[in-house]
Amino acid sequence: MGPADTLLLLPDAEAILRAADRIRPYINRTPVLTCSTIDKTYQSQIYFKCENFQKVGAFKARGAMHALLSMAPDRIRKGVATHSSGNHAQALSWAASIVGTDAFIVMPSNSSRIKVDAVKEYGGKITFCEPTLRARETTLDTVLRDTGATEIHPYNDYRIIAGQSTAALELIEEVPDLELVIAPVGGGGLLSGTALAVHYFSSGTSVIAAEPDQANDAFLSYNSRQFHPSVNPETIADGLRTSLGSLTFPIILEHVTSIVTVSEKSIVTAMRYLWERMKILIEPSSAVPFAAIMEGKIDVTSRKTGIIISGGNVDLSDLPWMSHE
Repeated sequence: MGPADTLLLLPDAEAILRAADRIRPYINRTPVLTCSTIDKTYQSQIYFKCENFQKVGAFKARGAMHALLSMAPDRIRKGVATHSSGNHAQALSWAASIVGTDAFIVMPSNSSRIKVDAVKEYGGKITFCEPTLRARETTLDTVLRDTGATEIHPYNDYRIIAGQSTAALELIEEVPDLELVIAPVGGGGLLSGTALAVHYFSSGTSVIAAEPDQANDAFLSYNSRQFHPSVNPETIADGLRTSLGSLTFPIILEHVTSIVTVSEKSIVTAMRYLWERMKILIEPSSAVPFAAIMEGKIDVTSRKTGIIISGGNVDLSDLPWMSHE
């Protein structure tokens, strides 16, 4: 079995270290920040791994870059494709521009102008479709057939999961002896990667996920141990609206301690609080783990805690507290 074949397998410790080596020249080693006011308020030591300072403004750059660097040259030449209206679209377009290939991005017609502009700036070739999952999938099928490009799924891909795991690996390297790591969960790429990195490199650490009440499919799936799809979730945390994947769900079941949910109001409050106290620009999805602490859903008292801040892509003309006061 060659290196390419191992990418089809669940990433082990070696695969995560290889992923970190592969992407190191291209990504930012993002800072880990603390806030004495927050530590005092919650009687804890909380370390924020700030992927809002990552390339393209989100952790997604890690997985996209790793997936492309893992591909055979003949596949790379034909380009890559995905359907996404968010950070994965930007990350894949950016990574494709770095390796010198085309990224074909299917985006729903109601995608925000800011996200569309960002994909274009990174060189992504956009095909618009109706804003339904079926339209996104059928349009992508057409694009794949017409171009011969390779689909890169935003999270249900072991290459992506291995790439996303490197954020937690860096956190563990920088802050040893963490008792707890908290990450948001949507499709589960970041959470499953985080859980694997913690399992291999900091086995005494617990991993807890946080999710919006109004997009609680992962919470339901985890607690019933049966897959529950995400059905028309209406949450401000737009990065967390997707369902778990067939690859991410088993990892989460095995290596995550619990999943908690938080209200929309708490997400907005937490986001604003971190903007004001830590002076960092984060998106709503990134605020969900801290919202769980504010709500008392996760007790961090006297626990050395890491939080993965997933990204910072926000429309500054439409901040949530403008309409959620």
